[in-house]
Amino acid sequence: MPPRLSLNLKPLSSSFWAPQIFTCNAPKRTFGIRSLNPPRPSRFNAGPDLPVLKSTPTAALERKAKADTLPLRTGALAIKKGMTAIYDPETGKRIACTVLQLDRVQVVSHKTRQQHGYFAVQVGAGWKHHTNMTKSLLGHFSTHGVSPKRYVQEFRVRDESGLLAVGETINADWFEEGQYVDARSHTKGKGFAGVMKRHGFGGQDRSHGVSLTHRSLGSAGPSQGGGSRVYPGKKMAGNMGNERHTVQNLKVLKVDAENGIVVVNGAVSGPKGCIVKIQDAIKKPWPEKALQQAKASAAA
Repeated sequence: MPPRLSLNLKPLSSSFWAPQIFTCNAPKRTFGIRSLNPPRPSRFNAGPDLPVLKSTPTAALERKAKADTLPLRTGALAIKKGMTAIYDPETGKRIACTVLQLDRVQVVSHKTRQQHGYFAVQVGAGWKHHTNMTKSLLGHFSTHGVSPKRYVQEFRVRDESGLLAVGETINADWFEEGQYVDARSHTKGKGFAGVMKRHGFGGQDRSHGVSLTHRSLGSAGPSQGGGSRVYPGKKMAGNMGNERHTVQNLKVLKVDAENGIVVVNGAVSGPKGCIVKIQDAIKKPWPEKALQQAKASAAA
């Protein structure tokens, strides 16, 4: 017969319900297949003193502001007039420079964090007849009380303290001599170019059976071991130039506020007459005017 439970049951003591700790002295497994790629601890974002990175747009904007990756104030639109040279009176050294001219640069509108997701200042330059513009653009300018502009670009700023008043004019004295700026413009368009001109290839032999392909591309892709295909991004012949190019850390040598001329050291991409976006350099200390403006806006 199966055993029966006793009817003389006693209440269990409180120690029975306390958490019990059981130890196992069984030996660990020392055999088996070892992993070829064991997991390794990451040295990025690991540690008790490091904050947890958040993936929200607000957190990303705060990290950008703390890392000084966005300028404190807006930039300006300028027209490239050409290159010249300035002689240093102390050393007598000849310095090649580029002449940029500001033409009726005004603030058109703003981009705010609440409405657009980031802070930016929309700047217009030049002049354009109202009959040569679409009604939507004409309404955009008339709503903000600004005359029609030929060029319209926007400059990102760190926070709302860098937003200038709509309609305010930006002159050449917005920049000061000795500071550094970043210049963005489009390079000269070269049209369809071969691999030797576009990428600097050395070309093929002039003998050993090579005929009529001295300046052309050689093998475009690997054989069976590489997938028998042409990899994406392969350097080939194609359209050359007409791409936006940024030249960083250009020193401002001269500022002529009366004529709206800013002279920067070195070369700026693009032909004469192209539009150039100049703004405070990210990799250099902020100029005094930018710091004073940020302090004044913070105090207000």
